Amino acid sequence: MAIQKEIWMTTIVEGLFADNSMIQKAFNADEFVENGKTVHIPNAGAASGVVKNRTEFPAAVSSRTDNDLTFSLDEFTTNPIRIPNADTVELSYSKRDSVIRTDRAKLIQDVTEDILYRWSPLAANSIETTGAVVLAHTAGATGNRLAFTKDDVLAASSKFNAKDIPMAGRFMGVDAVMYNQLINSLTAAESIAFHSAVDIKNGVIGQLHTFNIMMRSRVARYTGAGLAKEWTTAGSATDCAAALAWHENSVCRALGEITMFDSESNPLYYGDIYSFLMRAGGRPMRTNVEGLLAIRQATAA
Repeated sequence: MAIQKEIWMTTIVEGLFADNSMIQKAFNADEFVENGKTVHIPNAGAASGVVKNRTEFPAAVSSRTDNDLTFSLDEFTTNPIRIPNADTVELSYSKRDSVIRTDRAKLIQDVTEDILYRWSPLAANSIETTGAVVLAHTAGATGNRLAFTKDDVLAASSKFNAKDIPMAGRFMGVDAVMYNQLINSLTAAESIAFHSAVDIKNGVIGQLHTFNIMMRSRVARYTGAGLAKEWTTAGSATDCAAALAWHENSVCRALGEITMFDSESNPLYYGDIYSFLMRAGGRPMRTNVEGLLAIRQATAA
C-alpha cells in the first residue's frame, strides 16, 4: 500500500504553531507566502494627517508611499527515519504519530527559536535590566548580570505607551530564569494579581503592566555588543539573556511548503526511509520596529 504523503505531512505540522506557542501570538503571514519560499506583505505608509478647522483651500494633496515587506523563509529538514512496516503504521494514526512525535517536537523547538531570533530587534530598540546582581545563565556566559524585575516590565510598558501601541494584544516572552527573577521582585499582593490572569491554554502565565507574560526555556540572546545571537551558534562569555516584548500585530510568522521524502522498500535498510522538509520564518512587521522591544540583561559593573 502506497504511503499517503498528505496524511504524514499533516501529522508533522499538526500542533507546530500551537496555542501555547509564543509565535502563535503574531500576525499570520501564511497567505502572503509566494512559491513556498518568500513572503511579501504590503506595509502601509504614514497617515495623510488631520487639520482642525481648516481655513486654507484648496487643501494640499499628498501621496502615500507604501512599502513591500519581504523576507525569505528558512528551510528546516528532519533527519531520515527508518520504518520497517509502513503498511501497519499507515493504518493507525497513533502509530504514525509515535513515529514522528520526536521530529515534530524538535521542529517546534527549532522553528520557534529561529523566529524569535528573527524578531529580536537591534540595540536601538532595546532596554537593559536594572535589578540586583545575579549570575549569567545562558550557555557559555560568565560573570554577573542585572536581574529582570517588575520595573523593567514597567519601563517596556512606558515605551509602548509613548508610541500608542494598543494595550490589547501585548505579549512578553521570558526564559525560565528571568521569569523566576521577575516573580521574586513582586510583592505578595502583586504576585496574586499577576497569577490571577493565568491562561495556561493560551500559554499565558500571568499579566503585568499590560503585558501577557509567556515563558519557555530560552527566548532571546544578545552579544555583549548588543547584537541578537542565534541559538545555533556557540555561547560566549559576554552573552546576555533577553526577554522580548511585542504587540501581536507588530511581528509576523509564516509557514511555507512542507515536503515529505520517501524511499519505500529500500533494499539497504530492509524497510522504508522518510524525512521532512519545511520552510518557516518571521520578522518584525514594521520597518520602524514599533511595538517590538528587547529587554537585555545588563552586565553588572
